[in-house]
Amino acid sequence: MKHWIQAARLRTLPLSVSGIIVGSMYALAHPTNKILTPTEVFNWRIFGLALLTTLGLQILSNFANDYGDGMKGTDNEDRVGPKRAIQSGAISPEAMKRAIVLTASLTLISAVLLIYYAFRDTNIGYSLFYLVLGVLAIASAIRYTVGNTAYGYRGYGDLFVFVFFGLVSTLGVNFLYSKQLSFDLFLPATAIGLLSVGVLNLNNMRDEASDRKSKKNTMVVKMGGAKAKKYHYFLVVSAMALVLIFAIIDEFHFDQYLFLLAYIPLTKHLITVYKNQEPRALDAELKKLALSTFALSILLALCMIFFISDLLVNNY
Repeated sequence: MKHWIQAARLRTLPLSVSGIIVGSMYALAHPTNKILTPTEVFNWRIFGLALLTTLGLQILSNFANDYGDGMKGTDNEDRVGPKRAIQSGAISPEAMKRAIVLTASLTLISAVLLIYYAFRDTNIGYSLFYLVLGVLAIASAIRYTVGNTAYGYRGYGDLFVFVFFGLVSTLGVNFLYSKQLSFDLFLPATAIGLLSVGVLNLNNMRDEASDRKSKKNTMVVKMGGAKAKKYHYFLVVSAMALVLIFAIIDEFHFDQYLFLLAYIPLTKHLITVYKNQEPRALDAELKKLALSTFALSILLALCMIFFISDLLVNNY
């Protein structure tokens, strides 16, 4: 059990649900039907199943990554950080394959239940669209490092993370509640996507030498370490700017700018990356950036709740 928990990489899980939290709280704070109260718009079953499905996708991705990199020899003595399960021999490739199939199946079941409770039998078109999206997300999580055409080895991992853990996570879950796209939500959705890509980029900066040796052509390997740093600054600073613009557009009150507290660790992180001369030393920053992103989503959610309190007092 200890080895399976390690293979699931628990430190990556808070980051994966950041978009779900923000998208859900936005739906709670912005009811589309003025006859209903915010609490009548919000559905705890949708929220719980969305969290469960996203966590399933993240764990599936982690298992598949362990298997794909382990079988390709990318996880070797040059890799920084704790040894992966297959690399260390703690879990056999056959057992990991079975775990991938089981996790994919459970995630699909969770996704189907999520779609059912969101649309029932009233929106067949939406249901089919989300079902296809769910299957694509599961396939993408596996194909990141598994197979001869794994897209993570061709530099497309950043795009997958941005789309599924940023846009789809945030906008997708909000649509399950509201049944419409909220265009100002694109700003925090993009921000969470950029920060999620930042975590991946940091991981790839750390592993640049071993990835280059193993012919894993990540974005960092393609652009080089110096440009990868500038790319990292762009990702984090842009995310911070987008959330701030969102708060201004959404007319946050003074007490709703609590989310700015998350900018403190993010700024410290940028300074650390700027001063870094040894990519291997960036390993500790992975957890810090992931938790800072999660903290930003929680604080932004709390700001939404402040708005909900005012809404209930003034309009209901």
